[in-house]
Amino acid sequence: MDIQLCILLQNPPAGVDFGIQKGSGNRYETIQTQRSDGLDMQFRLTIQLKNDPQKINEPRFSGPFVQGTPASQFIYIDVGEFAGQVGGWSRRVKIPLSGVTWDMITQLSHHSAACLTTSFPGTAKDGSPICATVKPFEGWKVDMLSN
Repeated sequence: MDIQLCILLQNPPAGVDFGIQKGSGNRYETIQTQRSDGLDMQFRLTIQLKNDPQKINEPRFSGPFVQGTPASQFIYIDVGEFAGQVGGWSRRVKIPLSGVTWDMITQLSHHSAACLTTSFPGTAKDGSPICATVKPFEGWKVDMLSN
């Protein structure tokens, strides 16, 4: 089953490139690269459900955007040079896939226009672009897609 993710990066610093990491290690590419103008940025991507509720307690995911171990999966947003920008920051933002429940998966399967949505600030306390694991991470919620 395909799972749609909608990620909202709130008010990241202007002039910095952000994009979704596809692949891992030295063999990755950054897609959906956007240069921030200081306003919210949105990313949409599709991951795959890897297992079923009869076999394991928590949903597990696969696909070229999913990083980490089965017990600690996440998505990367590349920042600055990691997103292909020349000069500036070289960072990644780690967005946990934790907290997704089988109830959420069931809701998604019943509504083709639904996605898992999360949002978080794009600027760190010191005014630089966010990096490392999103904290505090408020998790994912099921939301209807809008065009």
